[in-house]
Amino acid sequence: MTATPPATAPAPGDGLVRAGAVLFIIGAVATLVTVAPLFLGTEPFPTVAYMVSMLMGVGFMVAAAGVLRSIAAQRRQAGTAR
Repeated sequence: MTATPPATAPAPGDGLVRAGAVLFIIGAVATLVTVAPLFLGTEPFPTVAYMVSMLMGVGFMVAAAGVLRSIAAQRRQAGTAR
């Protein structure tokens, strides 16, 4: 019989990191899709497709904000423990 670890509450910033990862993946797929016509010699996609590929950078920034929020919460917690 194996013991299961107790469930812990999500730390501050975890939601932002997850949302940022999803946005980054969507942007990365959109980037691959918009670059494909250049190699295949087909007609390029409309401008909207290129705008969706910008979600990759937005996702990176959202995830970075989540990491910074988590760092700030850990510092506050360490400060109150002293």
